[in-house]
Amino acid sequence: MKNLVFALLGVFLAGSVMAQSEPVKWNFTSKKISDKVYEIHLTATLDKGWHIYSQTQPKDAISQPTKIAFITNPLLNLDGKVKEVGKMEKFHDAALGASANQYSKTVNFVQKVTLKAAAKTSVAGTVEYQLCDDSKCLPPKKMPFKVNVG
Repeated sequence: MKNLVFALLGVFLAGSVMAQSEPVKWNFTSKKISDKVYEIHLTATLDKGWHIYSQTQPKDAISQPTKIAFITNPLLNLDGKVKEVGKMEKFHDAALGASANQYSKTVNFVQKVTLKAAAKTSVAGTVEYQLCDDSKCLPPKKMPFKVNVG
């Protein structure tokens, strides 16, 4: 019984440490551009040595591209595609025969939205991403977000 208690305690503590050591911090904000136009900013700040993948990948990529999905909101329109603001790195591993478009340190995913009427509402959705360092990749993860506009 004592061994079982110690084993369960060890699993709990290991899970707590892993949850605290997420190598990315997300910040979700909006910026008013004009009367009814806003930019939604999904900003990833990465720990040193980690990278996140671009939404667009080369044909020989084996990485999981970042995917951003918005929940339909009848009070607003999404204008264009999500833009990436940051220093993109074009990586190639000759041994694996694979390439990747990735970001280190920080990347800002920006979506422009227009309100259909003067109203307070929110933009919500999920960002699905994968993080890797030079020796390993973490499983893809989905992060929900919600940003107020109006």
